[in-house]
Amino acid sequence: MLEPGALLAMLLAVASVAVLAGGRMAERTRRVGLLKAVGSTPDLVAAVLVAENLALALAAAAAGLLIGWAAAPLITNPGAGLIGTPGAPSITPAAIGLTVAVALAVALASTLVPAVKAARSSTVSALADSPRPPRRRAALIALSARLPVPLLLGIRMAAGRLRRAVLGAASIAVTSAGIVAVLTFRATVSHGLGPGGGQVGNPVITRDTQMLVVITVVLVALAVLNAVCTAWATVLDFRRSAALARALGASPRQVSAGVAWAQVLPAVPGVLLGIPLGIGLYKVANHGGMMTLPPAWWLATAVVTILAAVGAMASIPALIGTHRSAAQVLQAETA
Repeated sequence: MLEPGALLAMLLAVASVAVLAGGRMAERTRRVGLLKAVGSTPDLVAAVLVAENLALALAAAAAGLLIGWAAAPLITNPGAGLIGTPGAPSITPAAIGLTVAVALAVALASTLVPAVKAARSSTVSALADSPRPPRRRAALIALSARLPVPLLLGIRMAAGRLRRAVLGAASIAVTSAGIVAVLTFRATVSHGLGPGGGQVGNPVITRDTQMLVVITVVLVALAVLNAVCTAWATVLDFRRSAALARALGASPRQVSAGVAWAQVLPAVPGVLLGIPLGIGLYKVANHGGMMTLPPAWWLATAVVTILAAVGAMASIPALIGTHRSAAQVLQAETA
């Protein structure tokens, strides 16, 4: 039960760190130019950027070890209940080494490409931190002219960072797959097809339920982190165009809704793709045993809840990003 959950958590962690690294690179564009202007080579600049994220990974690994050590009794107790659990087990050097190695590997795999790309940018463009010129097509302009302002801004933001949108869709698909697998397990157990015939009070079912709760909490926490980081990176990347849209008449609420739409739009195919992936994941974890598909209204509720949660989480950094007036943003960018 923990092996597929750990795999899903690893995939979500890679997506979250990749988005977070991209946002950090956007904040450090001018710093990259300054480092190169004083004589730093691209290799040194990339090493500095990667070292920052590896240091954060080490701190996160230490915090994760402490949290895991404290939470281990909740899932290692052989009894069915969580009351009277034994003390926290000792952490072996092998576990510490594996945890630190995985954290460093995730951070390195997620930050190496953005760091190298930022280091190879020209010194002048990095110092100017100039926005990318948008690609304009007559057909798209004619179509977008009929859309509401928030949806128009959301499509523009999502299309401006296609790789980030694909990464966001993939992370939502992983989260949705985990939730659908949990729903499939509950539906299977309720029909008496689970371990031991699905009897009420079966310790195997109780233990599996506890494991699924832990996995679900981890997946949801990572998905929330990924949604917030993606929205904040979007706010940073499109701060100029958002300020310009506000100067041309868009309200701060419309700009905030546009940032939320930029996260919800790629989440739609991701959450739909997660339904068959979750069913397949449960089938693999159950070694091809019998299962019962969850009711349609369960799946529909899960889809709506996930999309609503993505929009709500994206609205938080969007509202923070619109606190600064459009005039101040435009003046700062042209200074």
